[in-house]
Amino acid sequence: MVATTLGTTGAAGNSTPLERDAQLINAHEHEIRPGDIAVGVIIGRSSEFFDFFVYAIASVLVFPAVIFPYVDALTGTLYSFAVFALAFVARPFGALAFMWIDRKHGRGVKLTAALFLLGGSTAAIAFVPSHAQAGGLAVILLALFRLGQGFALGGTWDGLPALLSLNAPAARRGWFAMIPQLGAPVGLFVAAAVFAYLLSALSTPDFLDWGWRFPFFVAFVINVVALFARLRLISTPGFKQLFESRELQPSSLATLLREEGRTVVLGAFAPLASFALFHLVTVFPLSWFVLTSGEPPVRFLVIELVGALVCLVAVTLSGVIADRVGRRTLLGVSAALIAGYSGFAPQLLAKGPAGEWTYMMLGFVLLGLSFGQSSGAVNGSFSPKHRYTGSGTTATASWFIGAAFAPLAALLLASRFGLISVGVYLLSGALCTLAALALGRDWGRKTPVAAA
Repeated sequence: MVATTLGTTGAAGNSTPLERDAQLINAHEHEIRPGDIAVGVIIGRSSEFFDFFVYAIASVLVFPAVIFPYVDALTGTLYSFAVFALAFVARPFGALAFMWIDRKHGRGVKLTAALFLLGGSTAAIAFVPSHAQAGGLAVILLALFRLGQGFALGGTWDGLPALLSLNAPAARRGWFAMIPQLGAPVGLFVAAAVFAYLLSALSTPDFLDWGWRFPFFVAFVINVVALFARLRLISTPGFKQLFESRELQPSSLATLLREEGRTVVLGAFAPLASFALFHLVTVFPLSWFVLTSGEPPVRFLVIELVGALVCLVAVTLSGVIADRVGRRTLLGVSAALIAGYSGFAPQLLAKGPAGEWTYMMLGFVLLGLSFGQSSGAVNGSFSPKHRYTGSGTTATASWFIGAAFAPLAALLLASRFGLISVGVYLLSGALCTLAALALGRDWGRKTPVAAA
């Protein structure tokens, strides 16, 4: 039976001999359990977000001083955020390239290439020389490796969240939809903890000379572990069965846009409230604290550590709430609350420790509730033949529109017009979410209770 399945997949041009050999080793005749998929999904997403936050934190604490020392601290941070955005620019191109690899050579080959490119680009950043050592070449190398990270991220979509939702009990789809989102607070917690430790253990010169490079090496190791966890799942017979039935098979982007373009467009705008808030409670406030407080950044990293735990709880709660009231309702209420939050919260960053804690904790609660269901309500709206490509395409588009330039825009606005302008920026994301949900009224209705 395994041989027959592999032969069918190979005939479809979606498996190389090397991948088929790996499948014969890893795929056993057992049913895919949601718990197994959940573990693989959490490991995979946590590794990606660890990479993400390691670079994000370094964009504030390291690169302005090491790569852009020839300008003032604010300008250096803005330059650093501009390079930060390059990954989101490269990600759609990576998605197209790796989609071709997926169709021609198989998902295992695609994932292996993408994750090694991601890990390699991340580890390579650890070797970037300082501006004092290499001048403008340091900027070029940092930008090049950041583009490599983004290009690779375009190929890390493995379909496992879709597989998880398809294997979820009917009455708990909101719960299983939030599981992939747990990777964000986990990745933030580990990345912030590593940097907090290094800043506490090393002198500032040692940290800026070599200490900051250590987390980028760790990211490569984590990516390798995540790769094997994910390959184990996509090699199972159940995954191949869903692939052959087109539930997890890549489709043509042109066909997707022609047949379900409306879902793609609305799906790209539906999570903008949470994606804009994502950077406004993680990357931007750290930069504002460093630039304006004159205090060691460890204190704010501790706030982010606590916030990551709060977000983890809130993401988990989003699954419980979504199964009771519906994912679309939860997204709409969360967007409305984020709109209200945008009217007063950013100004709290100028009110000292009490204001910072209030801004961050409220923000992480709202982020967890909204981000926890930001993709699940849309992914289920695609037809089976477009679910894999549609889910990946909307995620890529959402991150580009809602998150790519958020730290840069927020810091630029705040430095020019004050913190209240950050609230206006966040409000625009909340309004986009509400508009998309209003136009996509059939998304994420309350999950029907499973038949007894």
